[in-house]
Amino acid sequence: MVYDLLLWAGLCIFIAAMGPDPFRDPAGFGMVTGPRMVLAAAAVLVGRRRPLAALVLLLPMGPWRFTEGFATVDLTWLLPRRNVKIFPLLPTTPFIIWYAYLTGRRLLRTLPALVTFGLISLVGVAVVLALGGDLGLWVSMLTALVGTYLVPYLLGLLRRKLLQQRRQTRLSAEAQARLRERARIARDMHDSLGHDLALIAVRAAGLELSPGLAPAQVKAAGELRVAAADATERLRQIIGLLREDADAAPLSPVGEDVSELVRRAADSGMAITLDLAPGPVPGLARAVVQEGLTNAAKHAPGAAVEVSVSPHRVRVRNGPARSRPTARTGGLGLAGLRERVRLAGGTLSAGPAGDGFELTVTIPREGEEDPRP
Repeated sequence: MVYDLLLWAGLCIFIAAMGPDPFRDPAGFGMVTGPRMVLAAAAVLVGRRRPLAALVLLLPMGPWRFTEGFATVDLTWLLPRRNVKIFPLLPTTPFIIWYAYLTGRRLLRTLPALVTFGLISLVGVAVVLALGGDLGLWVSMLTALVGTYLVPYLLGLLRRKLLQQRRQTRLSAEAQARLRERARIARDMHDSLGHDLALIAVRAAGLELSPGLAPAQVKAAGELRVAAADATERLRQIIGLLREDADAAPLSPVGEDVSELVRRAADSGMAITLDLAPGPVPGLARAVVQEGLTNAAKHAPGAAVEVSVSPHRVRVRNGPARSRPTARTGGLGLAGLRERVRLAGGTLSAGPAGDGFELTVTIPREGEEDPRP
């Protein structure tokens, strides 16, 4: 309210400067300046939400006098007149420019602005014709319309587009942050809860095959193994909703080396033999062994697993399953591992081998050619 009152007071001061002297011509002041101040009050009241309506209300105070201007141009080479005003200026011009800018800044539809600017142009044409229609007047009127209405409107429109772009950028950044947080939650679930469920399934499979158990106990162990496998599958589906790559649940937490990974899997009941060649262990070895052991636990319960790791080759092979698999196919673990191996310059092969399954990754030595054809 204070802002609007100050704006109206300033507008009234400039309107009074345009009209008759209130001391010398009180009647003229009341007949001309009084109604203009009322129009100014109405324009200020509606201008905050409807700046286009304020432009229409301020139309009588528009740049229709061509006595003062931003510049004076000599057009004697084209016109009989010497002094032609470019961009005529009146005391109320800054206020009209402000509302034209607000129109471009806040008005979402273009059609009302085009209609209003067409009306303003007709008023300008009528003023020029009433003054005689001299070519110099047409030049002044054209620059007045462009400088007072069109350019501020376009600047406001540009400002609105820039703010919209900034807002879209901020929303995109927020969306990316949400996606990253969802991916972090998925990784936490994948590496902790999935690890525990996978080990429960492995232990249940080992218990199911233990000799000396009563039939009821064997049945309970099998039901536990099936329940753990179902829970792992539901976890994979949930992770798939949180991120694009729903890998298989790992058999170990992040940070373990290959030996610790194999030891933990063996402690869970898997029959594993490890052949670790001397020399540096490839950086992808843990990921390859983890994927191979996870797939063996899911799709070949009770099978014997052979793990072979050398500086440039990692192989995980399992024999036939000793009990019925409960895991469903369709995970993206091998696909994600294949992409990691490809980026490292290696090759991955996975498929049936004899009566079991074999996963092999070969990483070329530094300086060797790519072994892929």
